[in-house]
Amino acid sequence: MDYEVEYNNRARVPEHPAIFERWAHASAAFRGAAVAADLGVPYGPGPRQVLDIFWPSPDRQAPVALFIHGGYWQSLHPRDFSFAAAGCLAHGVALALAGYDLAPHVPVATILAQTRAAAITLYRLVGRRIAVSGHSAGGHLAAALTATAWREIDVDTPDDLIPAGIGLSGVYELEPLIATQINKALRLDPEEARRLSPALWTVPAGRTFEAFVGGAESAEFLRQSRDLAVTWRAQGTLTAHHEVPGANHFTVVDGLADPSSHMVRRLAEMARAAAE
Repeated sequence: MDYEVEYNNRARVPEHPAIFERWAHASAAFRGAAVAADLGVPYGPGPRQVLDIFWPSPDRQAPVALFIHGGYWQSLHPRDFSFAAAGCLAHGVALALAGYDLAPHVPVATILAQTRAAAITLYRLVGRRIAVSGHSAGGHLAAALTATAWREIDVDTPDDLIPAGIGLSGVYELEPLIATQINKALRLDPEEARRLSPALWTVPAGRTFEAFVGGAESAEFLRQSRDLAVTWRAQGTLTAHHEVPGANHFTVVDGLADPSSHMVRRLAEMARAAAE
């Protein structure tokens, strides 16, 4: 199998610049029309270590979900995805979007630590457990946060701070990336790739995770989502695997902005259950 071909999503979707431009325009319009938003809330010292939180009403009393953007841990910004909050807000659920420092300036392990810090900060701000979601590299991070035993990270948080989440076209097993150009920035070796692969982790009891993937994606992305669901289910984790008909690696994100989509309904249900 040619992993370079399987994981090069921008080559597979040559119209991706137009998709990114559409996201940027939709996100700017969404921020401008937001009923209630807290933008650029810091959770760490760096300029990218911020949260943008969109609320369904000015009283800021709502269940909360966290979204982590993709870009192979080395590109994009949470502001590119503001538009994706529309789906959750329509269900009365707030969406927080987390930024993080990028490779090659920091390794993937640091990015994981930063997104955990973002989740802890968000929990302290809102005072309730949260659900998580993420796209591509963000799907990897969403799975990792769902499988985290939180009291090992911070003794003052509930161990199930994030009891549930969804991944959109996630990379849950990192070792195949070593043979691709993507690894020039990530600098993963086999041992580190396995250590950072949530597909290989033991998941704490009681967690839920659903893997969504575009039906038009590569065989490897389809496999990654399917295998994670199967592997985690064998441990007793409540999992499901969904292929979104006709969606490619980028258009699959549009489902988060659609209040009627299955992924939004599930994420909203997870956020409400976590808040309770």
